[in-house]
Amino acid sequence: MTEKEASQFCDQWLPAWTGNQAQKLIQFYADNAIYRDPAKPQYLKGREEIFDYFERLLNRNPNWKWTRQEVFPTPKGFTLKWLAEIPSSDGFVQIEGLDIVEFNNQNKIVRNEVYFDPSPLARLGRS
Repeated sequence: MTEKEASQFCDQWLPAWTGNQAQKLIQFYADNAIYRDPAKPQYLKGREEIFDYFERLLNRNPNWKWTRQEVFPTPKGFTLKWLAEIPSSDGFVQIEGLDIVEFNNQNKIVRNEVYFDPSPLARLGRS
């Protein structure tokens, strides 16, 4: 995947994380995808398990916003450096993190590992 292709993918995928639209977001994932983030370190496996998690997560955070900062192509996909803006009672909290994203031959995500410091979310009561 080229940097341009990865950036174009991110420009479609990241907005799907906003607006409590889990059905839209899950369309980017393959049936056999795996997903991991600090709240789910044991990996979620398969679209059904991932969708259930996304549905709850997006419902709790309908107005957060994700922005691509940098993208680094890899042989199977890309690594993404992102910025999240999460609404809070004081305005919003910004969190930076990284995603490892890999694709199958249909350009669906088969691996998505998310890394960030979750302590700001814990202070908001949203881990």
